[in-house]
Amino acid sequence: MLQPRKTKFRKAHKGRIKGSAKGGTTLNFGTYGLKAMEPERITARQIEAARRAITRHIKRQGRLWIRIFPDVPVSKKPAEVRQGKGKGSVEFWAARVKPGRIMFELDGVPGPIAAVAFERAAMKLPIKTKVVARLGDTTHLEG
Repeated sequence: MLQPRKTKFRKAHKGRIKGSAKGGTTLNFGTYGLKAMEPERITARQIEAARRAITRHIKRQGRLWIRIFPDVPVSKKPAEVRQGKGKGSVEFWAARVKPGRIMFELDGVPGPIAAVAFERAAMKLPIKTKVVARLGDTTHLEG
């Protein structure tokens, strides 16, 4: 599971995910990519599930890049605990993803295989996504 080795602060504010992605909006490594179309927090478990779905479908050929990292600690209080007494403990780590952000990139596999692999990965993610290709060819996927 992805998580930072060390952070400046143990707990973070929730915040809001406003606007579209400032960077990471173009393909830098692979030929095909999975782009986020909605703002959302994506957990380390969801990233790992998507990674497994992609690598299993491409049968470990080609190369996969994960362009997001879960660096935001999300805290939660236990069930049936009264308010007050401070902030809850860190439950999981999440990545804040803005619309337009490339989350995964693939190279070394044919286009149709990459599209199906990303479609399976999109099922594991809580947002709508789009498959983008370096060639300019785009396939819309609802996920």
